[in-house]
Amino acid sequence: MTAQDVFGTAELRRAVLESWDSSPTRFREDANAEEDLRLGGYRDRLLVELAQNAADAAGADGVLRVRFEDGELRLANTGAPLTSDGVAALGSLRASAKREGATVGRFGVGFAAVLAVTDAPRVVSTSGAVEFSAERTRAEAAALPGPAKELESRDGGVPVLRLAWPSDERPPEGFSTEVRLPVRSDVDGDALLAEFAERAPDLLLALPALREVHVGSRSWRREDQGSSRAVVHGPQRSDRWLLHRVSGELGESALEGLGSEAKRGASWWACWAVPLGPDDVPIPLAEDVLHAPTPTEERLSLPARLLAGLPVEADRRRVAASPAVDSVLTFAAESYPDLVAKIAPEHRTALVPLPGFPLSDVDGKLRQDVLDRLRISAWLPGGAGGSVAPSSAAVLEHYSPELVSLLADVVPGLLAAELSDARQRRALSTLEVRRLGAAELVAAVGGLERPPSWWHRLYEALAPIQRTDLRAREEFAALPVPLADGRTVTGARDVLLTDGDADSGPAAVLSTLDISGLRIAHPDAAHPLLEQLGAHRAGPAELLDAPPLAEAVRGSVAEARVGADVLPLTESVLGLVRDSRPHDWLAALAMPDRDGEIRRADELLLPDAALLAVLDPDEVGPDGSLGVLDGAFAARWPRDLLRSVGVLDSFALHVEDDPIDPDEQFADSVRWWHEQERLAGGAWPPARFTSVRDLDLVADDAWPQAIRLLTDSPDIAHVLGDPHSHPAWWLARFAVLDGREPRSWRLPEAEDIAGIYDPVPDLGLSSRRLRLAGVRGELRVDDPDDAADLVARLGDPDRGIRAGTALRAHRVLADAVVDGVVRPGFAGPPESVRSLSGAVVSAERAVVLDEPWMLGVLEAPLVVAGGGPDQFDAEALAELLDLPLASEESTMRVLSDGRVQRWAEVGRVPSSCELLGIAVPGGEVALHDGLRVSTRDGERRVHWWVDATGAVHAERTPDGLARALAWAAGAWDSRFALAALLADPEAVTLLR
Repeated sequence: MTAQDVFGTAELRRAVLESWDSSPTRFREDANAEEDLRLGGYRDRLLVELAQNAADAAGADGVLRVRFEDGELRLANTGAPLTSDGVAALGSLRASAKREGATVGRFGVGFAAVLAVTDAPRVVSTSGAVEFSAERTRAEAAALPGPAKELESRDGGVPVLRLAWPSDERPPEGFSTEVRLPVRSDVDGDALLAEFAERAPDLLLALPALREVHVGSRSWRREDQGSSRAVVHGPQRSDRWLLHRVSGELGESALEGLGSEAKRGASWWACWAVPLGPDDVPIPLAEDVLHAPTPTEERLSLPARLLAGLPVEADRRRVAASPAVDSVLTFAAESYPDLVAKIAPEHRTALVPLPGFPLSDVDGKLRQDVLDRLRISAWLPGGAGGSVAPSSAAVLEHYSPELVSLLADVVPGLLAAELSDARQRRALSTLEVRRLGAAELVAAVGGLERPPSWWHRLYEALAPIQRTDLRAREEFAALPVPLADGRTVTGARDVLLTDGDADSGPAAVLSTLDISGLRIAHPDAAHPLLEQLGAHRAGPAELLDAPPLAEAVRGSVAEARVGADVLPLTESVLGLVRDSRPHDWLAALAMPDRDGEIRRADELLLPDAALLAVLDPDEVGPDGSLGVLDGAFAARWPRDLLRSVGVLDSFALHVEDDPIDPDEQFADSVRWWHEQERLAGGAWPPARFTSVRDLDLVADDAWPQAIRLLTDSPDIAHVLGDPHSHPAWWLARFAVLDGREPRSWRLPEAEDIAGIYDPVPDLGLSSRRLRLAGVRGELRVDDPDDAADLVARLGDPDRGIRAGTALRAHRVLADAVVDGVVRPGFAGPPESVRSLSGAVVSAERAVVLDEPWMLGVLEAPLVVAGGGPDQFDAEALAELLDLPLASEESTMRVLSDGRVQRWAEVGRVPSSCELLGIAVPGGEVALHDGLRVSTRDGERRVHWWVDATGAVHAERTPDGLARALAWAAGAWDSRFALAALLADPEAVTLLR
């Protein structure tokens, strides 16, 4: 039975065959075009192209079923059945059946994709069926002269889809149309179905008109959830998608280059699609292709899929190069921020295209357009709510919700804290969003007026950043800090952090005073971060260590004298000292005296100060050096506290480390300094200067009591124990004991200097106190004044000085010259001197004995002192007293030669030396039975002598020989023991 030709295929075949017969070139063109489509443009696009046709037919809620049965691939769909125009389109390689009102198209050029698997496709519909056949087409062409020749050159290849024949087949139940494709032997049907199964979910998304796709035994179904979400349910899982669809009309400029039929459908549409994970978290695509609306080969690197109605090239692999494409892509890019806005704010940046090389020309244009639009559209979540455009946005470098909360109204466009996460950094960098690091944060809050508690919250939020970012610590050093006095300063350095109530206490009072440089943080703002940035913990001790406070105290008296009320400062400082330790500068603290004046603390005495009893009354009062602290003021503060800041009760000890110059506030300190500097040589200045102030204010008749006060202080007594200290030096010279300075007296028990110094009168002071005050306990020369006084006393005929005392005094004077304490000629030559006999003689007749053997030819009353081995430097004493040396007499000589022997050969010498442990001299001695020396005054007998040549002479007597031996052996102190042994060589002689 012949099938009914409901679509007029016979007429269509006739027209095609006539064109081939009349123009063999047309046959060749049709064959070549179809071959190009089959081998090039439509390879691997079979399912896509047929699904597109099925969607066009469905209109809405379409179903596509794909199965492999009886060697045929069969694709059935619901919707509008096949029409005559559709059949005509199937047989045309250059035209589509799309007309105005159609969605995308109906059985047009894309049907050529079936040639990839078959040579005899059939389309079966409820309205009729048609079939195509390479074999039947070849037979028809062979009957025509022109095409026949072409067949020979093409090995029988023909355009399969140009000739259609009617068929009497019917589609399966429930479907309006089915495409049946007997596959060639080289086609793997199972592999083909597996490939179709992979593409099925994408088809449901790309083709809204399709609702279901069945491939073999597996099915996929799309569930629309409103206008912006869809779920594609598959056999193994369901995929959720976020959708954003837009459409519009193309302008005239965008239609240039399109055909008349295309221009009649001048509308455009686009759909952005993003996979969604649990909780609607987007799953950005790493790489995709442009769907127009089915997949093209235009590779894209956008995080979202773009499906759009775009003009495509004939093979539907790439979009056409036309203004319409550019317009649609531009419209799609403009709508991209609306897609992003449908995502939860914390996930929106996942849809930002990240930097990379474009995968295609379309990708490059689309990426740039999308980024440009994203930068100027408000879609990023703002820290204060709402949305912010990246171009005007700022994001914190570090994640901190609290910091965002604090700065949301400070930094325009500040983004939500979630966007500070490191995972957001790359996306925001792509959008060129301004990042706020530590420096920018500090700049943003500079000049702000905020409550102290707000600043505390800010510091708390910044603390974690400071701990992990060393660079941030440097920048945060310039953070504003609110002070207790209402000011806000820049930088935490030198800011003091107090504890306690902001409205009470010494620190609170200090913060209200105009103290230049004193920066006390408001307690409500104080935070450990400030301390780490250079602020200091401001307890009482730290406040007292603040240089500005010290400067304010030093200037407090001057401020009071120009009318300023300094008592709040005074009381605050005293309150701090009560809980801390004093400082030297507190002595300058302004305090009221009983006369209504303001004085330094160290210029005031306690109302009942012990010092008041010893000071000169003229030195205390309005015109005096000192005042008395106001009684009412003194009663409010502990006595020890007032003393610790310098208020006087008794004498005050002053200690200065590493002094450079003499402190002239201490009496005669310059004179003392220079004297000690001379004595010390290069070891000056001293490491410490210690003295006692106000010594020069003591009344002359009050010194015994003043000395008691001084020596009652262990510290002052310790300093007075050093005779070279300034207070010891000053007391010895300037204090007054019974009308005379202390060093002009001696202690009663100091008998070894009796006659030189008088015993101090009974003043009710112990020897210890008197000694510390400078009263002499031994013979000592400390300075030129001491030496001059001693020389004068030795030459005073009214003083009864024992010979031994005088001898020791001359030794002390000589040592003072040697030690550099005094210089010869420092006070001029004395008129009279004390001799060895204790008599006072004229300095013009006296000599200083420098060689002991000369004593035998000198008159004792004229010899001032004797030098020699183990004695003292007679030359130094002679220079000091401006007296000649005895050895300067050059006319003395020994009158006889004597008998010269070696010392070891002299009888009893070796044994005597052995008993005393003295080495026998190695030289010689000239022994005389009677030793005589000539002088200017005649001959004198002597016991021993050393002549100008150094030769030693001795009488043959134990006394003479012992002295000569002791001298030669360097054992002068043993001369008397040697004399005894030489007289009686028994060892027991030493015990008698």
